[in-house]
Amino acid sequence: MNQYETVFILTPVLSDVQMKEAVEKFKEGAEIVNEENWGMRKLAYPIEKKSTGFYEFIEFNAEPSVVEKLEVNFRRDERVIRFLTTKQDKYAAEYAAKRRSLRQSKSEEA
Repeated sequence: MNQYETVFILTPVLSDVQMKEAVEKFKEGAEIVNEENWGMRKLAYPIEKKSTGFYEFIEFNAEPSVVEKLEVNFRRDERVIRFLTTKQDKYAAEYAAKRRSLRQSKSEEA
């Protein structure tokens, strides 16, 4: 199994329920390590006449065939504006683990 991370942008016209439903759809078939909802953000340039979008970040472990299916689903779903999936090397995986632990310690302090 390989470690991957993906960021995708959902169209801003979705309700909160529709957004959560879309995210759950894309989490199937992989072992989720970390998930972050970055919220609505302004895009660097308009995409499909939209200037904002809901950003979602997911780290997961999966086989390459699962990633291929995931990206096909991203392309087919009209709610997804853009997506990017990358395979983590050992350095990126270490950095992600440190980032997760730092984030957890900050949330525990608050």
